[in-house]
Amino acid sequence: MLVAFFTVLISGSWLIWEIDAVDPPGASPVDKAQEDLSRIEYPSQKGMRWHPRFIRPHETLESLYGNDWIWVARFNRVDRRHVYPGMTIKEPERMEDIRGYTPLPKELPEAKPHRKYILLDLTEQWIGAYERGVLKFSMPAATGKAGTETPVGTFRISARHQTHTSSLYRINGEEGDQYPMDYALRFHIDEKNVGYYIHARDLPGRPASHGCVGLYDEEMQERTFGTPEEPVMVDSRKMYEWAAPDSEYGDDYGDFEEIDNGPTLEVRGTLPVYR
Repeated sequence: MLVAFFTVLISGSWLIWEIDAVDPPGASPVDKAQEDLSRIEYPSQKGMRWHPRFIRPHETLESLYGNDWIWVARFNRVDRRHVYPGMTIKEPERMEDIRGYTPLPKELPEAKPHRKYILLDLTEQWIGAYERGVLKFSMPAATGKAGTETPVGTFRISARHQTHTSSLYRINGEEGDQYPMDYALRFHIDEKNVGYYIHARDLPGRPASHGCVGLYDEEMQERTFGTPEEPVMVDSRKMYEWAAPDSEYGDDYGDFEEIDNGPTLEVRGTLPVYR
């Protein structure tokens, strides 16, 4: 099930309530069919050839696709921890079609005046980093689900917190450690003092949070859940180090820190459609 949690941060005179959600690797008790990732429509995939693939016992992305498992994971916007027997993913008919896959434009005219510009496409569940309008890199994201959508509009990265955690939600019950939200970049505080961040989280292959934007971080998952044994994808760190590097904002000691003139973030689109 989805678990909501709230975090209180004190920074100067701000009292910020922060929200997000965490998904365990299992079918949704509300609508198990939503664990069929082939039902999710992404505009960028309409012209691509793929078919539904039911995951059987003992099958993993690695056993099915070898070194191409990373591209299949990105194509489905899912992490390895959330691929389990009984679910369905999209399997491309030709691997060469998805190597290097990104649904975002290579050039973004509105980003040309900006040294750094971040575009988040809710419909595609994808985020990209632009420099003077040219796409430098991009990655899947898990944004707010229906009812707790990520706010749409233009924002600015205003704080960084490399070792961010939830102060109220804990792993394994009340005695567990605080839930990690590594490499956190704050981009919005709403009228209720709710803070919204880009940060490390699980990616279940669909919109899943209470408003924040989650990126791959297998190092966090291995440290927290013991899987995967050999972390590979750490997109949250890549975005964090690009958006708020030490070279621009000074040494990062892991503490919460407000920053000036952070990159612009544009959030556009609506949530993807389920067929």
